[in-house]
Amino acid sequence: MKTNKKLTGHDLLALGYRQGKWMKDALTHINKNELKGDALNTYLAQFKSPDPIELHKTPIEFSINIKAENEEEKENVDKVINSMQTLMKTPTLVNGTIMPDACPAGPDGTIPVGGVAVAKNAIHPGMHSADICCSVMLTDFGKAAPKDILDAAHSITHFGPGGRDRDSQFRFPKELLDAFESNYFLNDGNMISIARSHLGTQGDGNHFLFVGTSKKTGNIMLVTHHGSRGPGARLHTKGMKIAERFRKELSPDTKKQNAWIPFETEEGQSYWEALQIIRDWTKTNHEVLHNSVAENLEINIENRYWNEHNFVFKDGDLFYHAKGATPLDAKFMPDITGPRLIPLNMSEPVLIVEGATTNTNLGFAPHGAGRNVSRTQHRKRKTGTTMQIFKEETRGLDIRFFSKEIDITELPSAYKNAKAVRQQIDEFNLGKVIDEVMPYGCIMAGDWQKNAPWKIRREKRRNSKRRH
Repeated sequence: MKTNKKLTGHDLLALGYRQGKWMKDALTHINKNELKGDALNTYLAQFKSPDPIELHKTPIEFSINIKAENEEEKENVDKVINSMQTLMKTPTLVNGTIMPDACPAGPDGTIPVGGVAVAKNAIHPGMHSADICCSVMLTDFGKAAPKDILDAAHSITHFGPGGRDRDSQFRFPKELLDAFESNYFLNDGNMISIARSHLGTQGDGNHFLFVGTSKKTGNIMLVTHHGSRGPGARLHTKGMKIAERFRKELSPDTKKQNAWIPFETEEGQSYWEALQIIRDWTKTNHEVLHNSVAENLEINIENRYWNEHNFVFKDGDLFYHAKGATPLDAKFMPDITGPRLIPLNMSEPVLIVEGATTNTNLGFAPHGAGRNVSRTQHRKRKTGTTMQIFKEETRGLDIRFFSKEIDITELPSAYKNAKAVRQQIDEFNLGKVIDEVMPYGCIMAGDWQKNAPWKIRREKRRNSKRRH
């Protein structure tokens, strides 16, 4: 190479260096100082990318706390185990387990619902999913009337897409606002606006508001189930983008859904802090609904506890990614105030459990009953009218859908057999049931898409065209 020829980016690429923001300043320095030979190599050494981190040649061993009760379940369990085997080749992972409610959640190698994956010094946004901190909270209202609780809650809660309008929004706590504004991932206008409007909302899908009676005390209890709504989904999107940047640089062979953010990096520290803030927001999201019911009826709260089942839990340099798994171990929950909650379906009790960490449960229990088939498959299998199916499966219960449209994919038959799940909790030592909240009724979003505004507008346009 002639000494008077300026080095270009193409030259650096030819030497094996990766494209990056560093190149512009590096080339300016190299050409200004006319670096060449050993001096050039010494200077460029700082920009050399490390060798890619390879996948584990064989999957890291994981525990299986699930068994198939019939042929249909065998297919489901096989898919779960196969996906976990692929997942456990991810370079950061050191341990894992699956629960009795496990079911596939995406293409092969995606952590299943009911799965726990333990990583060393790494946070995998794809392993906690977009519904960060999906969780359950219980409030004990003593000897209140269950219908009064359900009616009051129905008048207060919000299901379906979007958030509350300005006139019905709850006060956004200043300490939460300060926390959002202090974090790189959360401090943007849209994020904070959505955090305000989504406070006191429950979303859709399998999220619910459940009222029942304690089998042990006879007290009336309110249980809510939902996650971090819009703020959590936006954080997940940002986290996946950062993780993908690291994946391309550190481990291109790792599947995109399993990309990670190294914890020791600035991004990793900031993302971890953002997860804790979103956790606080979600807990507040439960609390404003429960507190408003108490205020509306002017009754006292006798007890309250909660737990998330979709989160990342830290223990030293290990990060436990629970995708639908209930933490049993107190070390995972800094604000532990009581036992844990495992809902099954709208016609079954919410289980109140406690338990100890073992080598096979890794400190976790199931988070519910899970599914064997998709919503679409379940819908195709049902015969009879929607109302007939609804009445048959909810007899004796006060079941309400916020959208006023029944969603048969959330009826009891859409889920695994609750009795079998409970038996496997006992069999695999995943917790001890210490009480049950026997169902009185519940509220869910329902099939809100059936009469969604965009569908109504589309139908009006079609009718207009037909008339003309």
